[in-house]
Amino acid sequence: MGSRHDFETRILPHLDAAYNLARWLLRNPQNAEDAVQEAAIRALRYFDTLREGDARPWFLGIVRNTCFTSLERSRSAPELVEFDEEGFQNMLDAVESERDNPEFRLQQRRTQQCIDAAIRALSPPLREVLVLREFEDLEYADIARIASVPIGTVMSRLARAREKMRAALSSSMPGN
Repeated sequence: MGSRHDFETRILPHLDAAYNLARWLLRNPQNAEDAVQEAAIRALRYFDTLREGDARPWFLGIVRNTCFTSLERSRSAPELVEFDEEGFQNMLDAVESERDNPEFRLQQRRTQQCIDAAIRALSPPLREVLVLREFEDLEYADIARIASVPIGTVMSRLARAREKMRAALSSSMPGN
């Protein structure tokens, strides 16, 4: 094993899943891109340690570790969210210009914003298992390997994440 072709065929198909995990863990698209790039370099460097089997959990484990290292480095820096006035105005303009039931489309956007905010509010370990299970459709055993925790921990984290999501969404969803 270990050839460039093997790396490309076994690892590169999982870049979308890697980016998705990194984006949710880091909460920033640019940081997620950087983390996936760093993880891909690490994966290439240590590709010869990958045994036969599914490369996806192995690579996502590297992405996860890279993300948590990045989070640890930035822990002391406060997280600032800048209001995007132009983006907000563009969203309002788009809603106004839509002819096909603008109320429904606005409701959809608000719902998606509530879901995204609820996911972002989860702690990284809870967010991690939720994203890997619900978005990436990974099995508990694969999530356990990626997160380096027992399957029981994966299940309890997933249950807590789902409960926190339910609580957050029941109080924040439009119409509630």
